Amino acid sequence: MSVPARRTPFVSQLRSRPGVIRLGAPDEAVFALRVEMPDVWDTVRIDAPPSTPAVDVKRVALDALFPEGQFLEDFVLKLHGFEVMDEQASIAEAGARDGSIFLLTFRRRRPVR
Repeated sequence: MSVPARRTPFVSQLRSRPGVIRLGAPDEAVFALRVEMPDVWDTVRIDAPPSTPAVDVKRVALDALFPEGQFLEDFVLKLHGFEVMDEQASIAEAGARDGSIFLLTFRRRRPVR
């Protein structure tokens, strides 16, 4: 079964690391997401089905952007400026849609050196 062609959201055209992190089955419909981590000045693209738990998006983005981050609890995933409080909920339930941009940042401020 082939997946119908879809329009690529604008956020997919913005600068990010090369390649796309793919979650879910190859033939599943996906949201094209962008996850930015301002603390390291980097961005990744993630294609994930709408039913993907937000914590899975957070985990793969953290692995790609900040592999030395040991604990997921030390980081916050935000959408539209607000923390995704229930990370077990799907990204669609959290309010994401095709082309959404998530922000991944430290939960607490870090000292400036």
